[in-house]
Amino acid sequence: MFLKEDPGSRRQAYRAAKEENRKELKHVRIDPTAVEGDGKIDLPKKKFYRQRAHSNPFSDHQLDYPISPSEMDWSKLYPHFYSDVEKGMLKKVTITDIGCGFGGLMIDLSPAFPDSLILGMEIRVQVTNYVEDRIIALRRNHSKTNGYQNINVIRANAMKFLPNFFEKGQLEKMFYCFPDPHFKQRKHKARIITNTLLSEYAYVLKEGGIIYTITDVLDLHKWMVNHLEMHPLFERLDEAWEAEDKCVKIMRVATEEGKKVERKEGDKYVACFRRIANPEII
Repeated sequence: MFLKEDPGSRRQAYRAAKEENRKELKHVRIDPTAVEGDGKIDLPKKKFYRQRAHSNPFSDHQLDYPISPSEMDWSKLYPHFYSDVEKGMLKKVTITDIGCGFGGLMIDLSPAFPDSLILGMEIRVQVTNYVEDRIIALRRNHSKTNGYQNINVIRANAMKFLPNFFEKGQLEKMFYCFPDPHFKQRKHKARIITNTLLSEYAYVLKEGGIIYTITDVLDLHKWMVNHLEMHPLFERLDEAWEAEDKCVKIMRVATEEGKKVERKEGDKYVACFRRIANPEII
């Protein structure tokens, strides 16, 4: 004799299991004011910061952003570089990781560029929280050497508000590592590299500054290269330049996505472009 499972009981069991899992993953964020002292603290665990892999950049994310770059208070993100004497920041952000994910690239760039302020911009709430806690822990664990004071992250939509954060020609390097490919043609408008967005990137990027791109999706690689080559303010750098550039070497192995591709023995496609001078007006 076979008994048919009651769908109501199955739903109740599912809800109970889901609630139990939620309780198990309940996590308290790291409090930066409560970690003073000599003891080290554990790095955050990703399982406590679960989030969908992608986020729609056109959705209403209710983000906070400054009216203009002059309104942005960078001292909260980089207190080590704030001067009480001069009542201001000693440096400006010059390197950005757009869609920084779990922050792997920034963490590897930090000791490579100790005199540069590096900012990650990430639209997903939980992922941003994870990177914030990761940086707090790293700063605490390297307090004797002032390590990782030059990196931080903000939750922001770079496709909409980049000029609100950065002045004209402020940035020296911009990274686009394994961006969402948006495979469907109707979703291509949401790709992070488009003709319109490239003009904004050219505005905040100084002459001679570099845009770095890497992806494991050949179609997306061709898309980004094609759009950057068509734009009048960017020129592609050759493979010989890429082979010598330390940022390219770091970018290939530092990100979570890059490590996944490495484990699967997949391909990585790199393209770097230099911001050229504005054409003279005749």
